[in-house]
Amino acid sequence: MVNGGPGFDHMYLHTTNVWDTLAKNRALVMYDQRGNGRSDALKPNQSCTLIDQVNDLDALREHLGYQRIDLLGHSWGGFLVMAYTARHPERVRRLIICDSAAPKWSDTQFLFEQIFPEGVERRQAFNFATTLGDADAYKKGISEYLSWLCYSPEKSAAFVAKSSTFSTSREVNQKVNADLARFDLNPEIRKFKMPVIVMTGRYDINVAPQTAWRIHNAIAGSEWAVFEKSGHLPWYEEPEEFGRVVNTFLTK
Repeated sequence: MVNGGPGFDHMYLHTTNVWDTLAKNRALVMYDQRGNGRSDALKPNQSCTLIDQVNDLDALREHLGYQRIDLLGHSWGGFLVMAYTARHPERVRRLIICDSAAPKWSDTQFLFEQIFPEGVERRQAFNFATTLGDADAYKKGISEYLSWLCYSPEKSAAFVAKSSTFSTSREVNQKVNADLARFDLNPEIRKFKMPVIVMTGRYDINVAPQTAWRIHNAIAGSEWAVFEKSGHLPWYEEPEEFGRVVNTFLTK
């Protein structure tokens, strides 16, 4: 399970018990990416590029002794698992791409300005204050962003309330984002031959569902799943349906 960000640890995934359900019949591995959470903080001048993230994921696979793995990537994690699969297709048994960024990072369709213009304006003010050194403003900006991710207002409020347990790294976010502009995975994902399912929340404002639809159409034979009462976090908003879809895909 490869979480989103870049710059988030995996703790935001622990807002649902769907992973416990999926882990009943298989090993389910989560990890903190380079520079995040319980992984070491970045050292001065340490690189944090896409290939670093791909190599870290492969090192984890090797350390655990797996020849082939099933990969589920969410959001930025979706981009990372597409890159990993392009680099190591022989090591991926099945691939799940969930509310993923576009294969070309700049093609990702964000709807925040159209849906939450007042929130975007507030966040821009927080970002300015953060640049001036206000650490509290950075946290407020993250909370503002997290409040946009859910279809259900109740689910949104509960998610934001739990966000104090999430760890974020602005440095990781900036370094990874600066590197991603070099890559276009569109030619690579067309080569995927393993079973693939592309999933999206119908009301994903963070990544418009059209992005997922284009990924699905680019990968011949891929499956398509839409969660009709979800935003960017279908595993959180519709855990039972999400678990059913993922388990069905993995056990075919």
